[in-house]
Amino acid sequence: MESFDDLLIRAEAAHGHLCAGQILGVRMALLGLQRLADECGLRDPLGADRKRLITYVEIDRCATDAIGLVTGCRLGKRSLKFRDWGKMAATFADLASGRAIRIAALEDSRELARALFPHIEPKSRQQMLAYRELTDAQLFREQWVRVQPDPAELPGYKAERLLCPRCGEGVNFGRFAVIDGEKLCLSCALPERRYWTPEPGNP
Repeated sequence: MESFDDLLIRAEAAHGHLCAGQILGVRMALLGLQRLADECGLRDPLGADRKRLITYVEIDRCATDAIGLVTGCRLGKRSLKFRDWGKMAATFADLASGRAIRIAALEDSRELARALFPHIEPKSRQQMLAYRELTDAQLFREQWVRVQPDPAELPGYKAERLLCPRCGEGVNFGRFAVIDGEKLCLSCALPERRYWTPEPGNP
């Protein structure tokens, strides 16, 4: 595994800037991977063990980019899972053992940053400096958990591909609903839950 400083350089390049969230994400991922190495023998997440690791992130902020960079988990590889819970937390799961470590950032780490660097402004700079120096115990809560992903969520899963009879778009991985006997894509079956609406004159 690369050094902490080298990972921060890569995280900054991938994300576009270095911030407290990036530092927290790198630290969180390193801690998660270390725990899985110690407890489960998952020692090469970017190489030989890459198919054993799935990471769940609970927030769509800067830390998530750093976590993906350190772990090698990606949405496109189906090894990075996003749960929109608004928490600065991530779970690192070893598929071989079924064990997982959930790591959440402690709320009082911001106060610790202020206490550690009261003469530094702005507070984002305080946090960036402190998140490099505070111990894991000062930054994070750790909890061993069990994760049992649905087979349809795993990398390499093969399933029926559906052509929605209403919009004509293809749908993977069983992401459809049956309405009046028709298998419809979710945007046609549940238009009230769409994140988009068609412009007037466009169906």
